[in-house]
Amino acid sequence: MTTAVTVPVPGTGPDVREREVREGDARKRDVREWARRAWALSPVLAVIALLLVPGGGGGAQGGTGGTGTVADAASGLLVLVCLVRVLRNGARPLTRTAAVVLGLPVLGVCLAAITSHDPGASLPGVARYLQIFVLVPAAVLLTIRDRRDFAVVAWALVVLALLQGAVGVVQFLTGTGASYQGEDVRAVGTFGATDVMGMATVVSYGLVVAAGLALGTRRGRVRTAAMVCAGLLLLPLVLSFSRGSWIATVLACGIQLVLSGPRRAARVALAAGALAVVLVGGLGIGSTMVKERVASITQVTAAPDQSVTDRYTMWAAAGRMWRAEPLTGVGLKGFPAYRDSHASLALSSGSDTAGAGAGFARQPLLSPHNMYLLVLSEQGLIGLLALAGSWTALLVAALRRRRLGADCALVAIGVLSWQLIDFLYADIGGPSTVLMSVVLGLAAWWSLAEVRRA
Repeated sequence: MTTAVTVPVPGTGPDVREREVREGDARKRDVREWARRAWALSPVLAVIALLLVPGGGGGAQGGTGGTGTVADAASGLLVLVCLVRVLRNGARPLTRTAAVVLGLPVLGVCLAAITSHDPGASLPGVARYLQIFVLVPAAVLLTIRDRRDFAVVAWALVVLALLQGAVGVVQFLTGTGASYQGEDVRAVGTFGATDVMGMATVVSYGLVVAAGLALGTRRGRVRTAAMVCAGLLLLPLVLSFSRGSWIATVLACGIQLVLSGPRRAARVALAAGALAVVLVGGLGIGSTMVKERVASITQVTAAPDQSVTDRYTMWAAAGRMWRAEPLTGVGLKGFPAYRDSHASLALSSGSDTAGAGAGFARQPLLSPHNMYLLVLSEQGLIGLLALAGSWTALLVAALRRRRLGADCALVAIGVLSWQLIDFLYADIGGPSTVLMSVVLGLAAWWSLAEVRRA
């Protein structure tokens, strides 16, 4: 009598099927968890997503005029939702340190408004500064609960940058961008010709965030995805022709590389340099214009173009305003009113804008295009110390927490470094300004919230 022996087929059997069921259940739980987190973060994600709306209007540079955008309205809703959640919980929302750091700008802003020669005209500036530097960052900090929430918001910034960058590349290739050297080739995304810095700012944020995630994470897939995103965002950043964004991005990513280790810094720097050579030198993507734009950075004293001359002239005017009112400045939104009386004759009447679906227009120069000088002239030394002190405290706290988690730390340090460097060449104003408040809130969570070691 023979006995049949059953040989199990590889990949079958109760153990394999049970494992597949467990893996399937785990994937479903992960999907549900991401959906739940996305819903809880929906007020923050809505602000980011609405920056894709074409046009946008928004205030001029320096927050001196114009109407709000749908993203600004969403930021107000974010603050309201956060306030309701705080009142419902009944607990103290912020630590004392967080309250002091985020509330420090209120001192200079309110003092500058009270001492202004026209307090009524300064009130809109009070609302704008509190929105960008206090209320929205605090709301983002309170909305983010842990590292996974941090990752969701960080990747949302990267996705926004990729979408805006894709629009910008198409604009360059099809000649439908903003006017630059007589051609409609400047990549501006959906922000239009009146906010040529909008797409450059968004793409820079996304690139710095992606670089931080790539350098700090230990998970291979996440690192690979972040590296690919950072590489893709290099092209639209180059095609934005924004010298200030180029400088700030290079320096911010350099800081991230140094913090991640010297060997890795050398490897990534070589790879980025090779990619830039391929894009600009090998493929010839905007090579002539890019070379001329890069060369113009070193010609600020020898043969500056009119934009550089205007910028230096407004910087000098801001310095004269500060010397006239050294402690409290000339008042919020006061720079345009005092500009002509403090500027030299070298200042032009405005900058030309055209392209990207808009006709020719002359855009007035209403700010010094330097955040530190804008605050110094309008809020005085007290206002500058309050605002800059808040930003510096965030950066120092982020550096001190670096050992708690490399990925979050490098993202926070990167975006804070980028912003502080970019403020040397730009200030608040335009639809993309509200994104700055979200980024500051993201960094503030890492710097000020209770974070456990990874």
